[in-house]
Amino acid sequence: MSQVNGEVHPRFERVRAVFKENFERRGEVGASLCVWRHGERVVDLWGGTQGRGDDRPWGPDTLTTVFSCTKGVASMALLKLIERGALELESPVAHYWPEFGVPAEGRGADEAREAKRATITVRTLLNHRSGLVGLRAPLTLDELEDLDLVATRLAQEPLAWLPGERQGYHAITYGLLVAELFRRASGEPIGDFIARELAEPIAADFFLGLPEAEVERCAPIIPNEPKDILTGIVPSLFKTHGNEGRFYRGALLGGAGKLAFGQPEALGARGLKNFNTPRVRRLQLAWANGMSSARGLARLYQALLAGELVDLSLIEPLKERQSWQERDEVIRKPMGFSQGFVKEQTSLFSPNTESFGHPGAGGALGWADPREGLAIGYVMNKMGYHVRSPRAVALCHAIYDSIA
Repeated sequence: MSQVNGEVHPRFERVRAVFKENFERRGEVGASLCVWRHGERVVDLWGGTQGRGDDRPWGPDTLTTVFSCTKGVASMALLKLIERGALELESPVAHYWPEFGVPAEGRGADEAREAKRATITVRTLLNHRSGLVGLRAPLTLDELEDLDLVATRLAQEPLAWLPGERQGYHAITYGLLVAELFRRASGEPIGDFIARELAEPIAADFFLGLPEAEVERCAPIIPNEPKDILTGIVPSLFKTHGNEGRFYRGALLGGAGKLAFGQPEALGARGLKNFNTPRVRRLQLAWANGMSSARGLARLYQALLAGELVDLSLIEPLKERQSWQERDEVIRKPMGFSQGFVKEQTSLFSPNTESFGHPGAGGALGWADPREGLAIGYVMNKMGYHVRSPRAVALCHAIYDSIA
């Protein structure tokens, strides 16, 4: 049994118990959890180690890759631009990025879809309805470091569906598109802005583009092992029910799922260990490589709810499901979005439809519930294969049980 450290408000002892259970029953290796409620930090827990075979203890300030939780923080940065009038949700993306609005040719481009490309608004893009769900041709790490080249590739990529017609999780292209849109609208890289305008003013432990000075406190992520694949992913492929079966069939066998997760291959399922390299950690990949502690994620969402990052009037639209589809084209389950933030089923992270945030591959979670005044940050290093992490869901249920 790994030692669990930290403090909880007496009302949240159930959360401590479930956090321990994650180590005892659900394969947790190293993790931390931080929860704020109505401006008070009520849970601050950490435990386990840096990795199997690495007995360095996990601390309260341990950083690790939080994958798609990065999208939620990138969406906060966009809120700042909206507040400052540098970005309009109903404006066409092409207003800021003219090349984006030019119809693509070749590689299966559909003339009717491409004719509508210039009408794609910022809101449509942020709500995963643009149709630019993935990249068909290979994208290497060398190419990924060339921002102008990536922008050209995105502008020339054909749409997979008519803009606005469907919702499909833009697993990788969301971050690529948002980073370029941000660069065009603001004139600077999104990671630099996040550090200066979001994280540093509120002392939030979050980095998009890891500084050398922070390397020593980073824990590597632990990808799924062969036994996880053989006992979890492979059997799910043959099940006619369940989120995992639908998702993995789509991701492996073709269609929008395979397109969404296909490129860059070096950072896909077979290249997850590359996220542990200094080269990748230094990049500003607005879909995947944010480095954070649980305290960092929770503090960002708490500050958002408290009006410290943007005026509270900008939070009101996030309470609504701006997009919802009973079977997302990529994730293959009910889900929705509001300006880049995930809106989930009420059986998962929160029973309240007003809540929003973003989960990350493997299990990490940054979440906010305006109705209950909750801000949640959970980070871990042992990847999971479930569409929604049982460890994260168990912790969230314990949090809500504590305030019932």
